[in-house]
Amino acid sequence: MLFIPSGEGVRQWFSMLDPKLLREAPETVRAAIAKKHLAVDLTAVLALDTAWRAQLGEVEALRARQKAANNGMVALQKGSPEFLAKVMEMKGVSAQAKTAEEALKTLEEKWHAALLSLPNIPHATVPDGKTPEQNVVHATHGATDAASPHAIPHWEIGGFSNLIDFARGAKVTGAGFPFLIGEGARLVRALLQFFLDENVKAGYTEVSPPIFVNAASATATGQLPDKEGQMYVTADQLYAVPTAEVPLTNFFRDEILEEDALPVCRCAYTPCFRREAGSYGKDVRGLNRVHQFDKVELLKWVHPSASYDELEKLRADAERLLRKLELPYRVLLMCGGDLGFAQSKKYDLEVWAAGQKRWLEVSSCSNFESFQARRAQIRFRNKESGKPELVHTLNGSGLAVPRVLAALLENNLQADGRVKIPSALVPYFGKEYLNFN
Repeated sequence: MLFIPSGEGVRQWFSMLDPKLLREAPETVRAAIAKKHLAVDLTAVLALDTAWRAQLGEVEALRARQKAANNGMVALQKGSPEFLAKVMEMKGVSAQAKTAEEALKTLEEKWHAALLSLPNIPHATVPDGKTPEQNVVHATHGATDAASPHAIPHWEIGGFSNLIDFARGAKVTGAGFPFLIGEGARLVRALLQFFLDENVKAGYTEVSPPIFVNAASATATGQLPDKEGQMYVTADQLYAVPTAEVPLTNFFRDEILEEDALPVCRCAYTPCFRREAGSYGKDVRGLNRVHQFDKVELLKWVHPSASYDELEKLRADAERLLRKLELPYRVLLMCGGDLGFAQSKKYDLEVWAAGQKRWLEVSSCSNFESFQARRAQIRFRNKESGKPELVHTLNGSGLAVPRVLAALLENNLQADGRVKIPSALVPYFGKEYLNFN
């Protein structure tokens, strides 16, 4: 059935940006595109928006004429010349309306696609920059030279494939799908349980979500159409989750929360699936980049007035896990060009992997402001006005397993080839050392 909008406010969720901002402050949007170094033709988007509104006005005017003509027929005697004249008028207006509606439908599809190309507005504190090298080191914790003097890249540890078998995973599925065996599987399970328990203690409610989502869910969070090349999709258009952010965020899609319920804090473990198209080279060896991995996600729905305070709390929650695992790490404030399409502000947490002598990202903590909520129509009811308003959404990894595991193996490697388990993890793993033999 043809969808005929009844006004400019309908289906705004397709935009992710407030259409009012686009129309009244296009230079703000243009500056956001420039700061994120994206190739978006804002002039073309504005032209489509103008054309769509004009076409919508034409359709609504024709529908008004149809209604007026219909009302006029009621008072006329059937079969009278006046009545027959109104019938002819109705037929003419109906034909015009049908043509206008078809034109509107075609234009509306282009308009939606154009609006989807517009990125979120970076927060004022986001630094300028185009490349990862221009991210700002916000904080550091722990000494990188305190790691084991025996550290080597984890894939070079003797017996590594006894616990994490990439070769057989590639045989069964493909590259980037390793088997976890024996104490390797046990250590991953210990990490996940540790992450979940610590996050629940911090006030997050644990959720076990679906690991496949529909296109509407992936579109609501911004994975579509921005990251479709990174996602695995089934024949019936269900997407394997690249992160639990997607099903978690959509939990409240098209719902209105009470203001007193905010903030709502959830955590979830899921396996995650990413194609990582185009990834190659030394930086993706071993556990550094895989196509299937385990991760615990943190997600918050918050009042707009508190969202940046909540971002700092979210980052602190992720950092606390790294400190308890005794891993040296640093916090990066991402520059505009490395920020991401949907985020307003983002911190990356990177651990030091002593064997590789490099930093590995294990968490991104992001504030999307109302960007995702507008598309997903997640709102809260303002107690004073009684009107619904968009929430702000935030998420972060708490934490992703593979690179945390890589750093643990490398930083804690002993002279005899065993790996010392951090004290906070020992109750979960059950032993003080991991043995590869």
